[in-house]
Amino acid sequence: MDDLRQRIEAGEVDTVVLAFTDMQGRLQGKRLHGRYFLDHVVGHGTEGCNYLLAVDVDMNTVDGYAMTSWEQGYGDMEFVMDEQTIRLLPWLPATVMVQCDLEWADHRPVSASPRAILKAQLDRLAERGLVALAGTELELVIYDDTYEEAARKGWTDLTPANQYNVDYSILGTTRVEPLLRDIRNHMYAAGLDVEGAKGECNFGQHEIGFLFNDALTTADNHAVYKNAAKEIAAQHGKSVTFMAKPNQREGNSCHIHMSLRGADGELVFWDEEKDARTPLYDRFIAGVLATAADFTLFFAPNINSYKRFADGSFAPTTLGWGMDNRTCAMRLVGRGAGARMENRIPGADANPYLALAAMIAGGLHGIDEELELEPELTGNAYASDKARVPSTMGAARERFHTSAVARAALGDEVVEHYTNMADVELASYNATVTDWELRRGFERL
Repeated sequence: MDDLRQRIEAGEVDTVVLAFTDMQGRLQGKRLHGRYFLDHVVGHGTEGCNYLLAVDVDMNTVDGYAMTSWEQGYGDMEFVMDEQTIRLLPWLPATVMVQCDLEWADHRPVSASPRAILKAQLDRLAERGLVALAGTELELVIYDDTYEEAARKGWTDLTPANQYNVDYSILGTTRVEPLLRDIRNHMYAAGLDVEGAKGECNFGQHEIGFLFNDALTTADNHAVYKNAAKEIAAQHGKSVTFMAKPNQREGNSCHIHMSLRGADGELVFWDEEKDARTPLYDRFIAGVLATAADFTLFFAPNINSYKRFADGSFAPTTLGWGMDNRTCAMRLVGRGAGARMENRIPGADANPYLALAAMIAGGLHGIDEELELEPELTGNAYASDKARVPSTMGAARERFHTSAVARAALGDEVVEHYTNMADVELASYNATVTDWELRRGFERL
């Protein structure tokens, strides 16, 4: 904060973005003039309307949320700056961002805030002397159309940045390297540890990877990256989407790698003397597997999310685990300090705070209940007889709403809040006449 003050006073920074992550995983907040920020916000705080955690994707106010409504008057939440998140936004002139927690006027945390939900699960780990390390792998599809052109076209007939499968293709990434390079370099300058970029299977699909970090930092960085990638793409006259299934080809995933360490950094997932997994690691895996269907709503939070789960798509359809097996929902990779589990269920539309919180809650259930890990699944998980990933948002909503594990870990208030989010989306979708219906039935029915 002292450095930020000096930069504002020297005229190097004139804009401070205060942002939090909403239910849908988007950054929301306000831009403040640098001088106003120093004179009136530092040490005092600022506010935002509590409807920001009770709207749909289109920002419509909707019914059913206990924390806010027309009857309650749509009051304010306090933005509480986390000074550990101060970062330059080098793709925007003279701009800095600070990410925030949300509190009520009496300084109680807003329980339904995604960042608060993750922090609550991290606190549960801390009570056991554990910390979570995580990395998220986000895929996106790049289009040569601007966002405005895409809207005018009704988001159809867009031109992908590559016209063929560029998975691992150096030529394919070179074709869009001006954008990819800009995103990588700006993200590094904004404090993210960039690994690299690679092509993926869908036309125009790519992945930019980042080094793992503690789970909260990973979620904060994830939210910044998704927002920044869209802003930088717009500066290049292009658009990108993180939709789970933007078309009939391969969807956009968000594979989440996670491991636990002791409070002092000691290994708890690997027994170095035996060169083998520890019982705690096996129980954690067993817990994540046992609760995966209960928490699928946090891994796949939109109607579109469920279109991604298809056999032979590299998105899982069954709930099993395997060693370095990409057909499984849970893939185990690495040894020693690199031993970790990869959850392949989430799509790129997942809210990182909620998805990480769900994995930790499930893993702690496995540890606390001393669940036994089922045998490894070998071969093709798509052809196995394992329980299946919920295939619709309605099914995932039911599992989440009735889950004793979710209620015990997250609390009734959070479960009811996000069940209502699902209900709002389901009601809106069920009332919508789609282009598919018109094509099928306008003349022929």
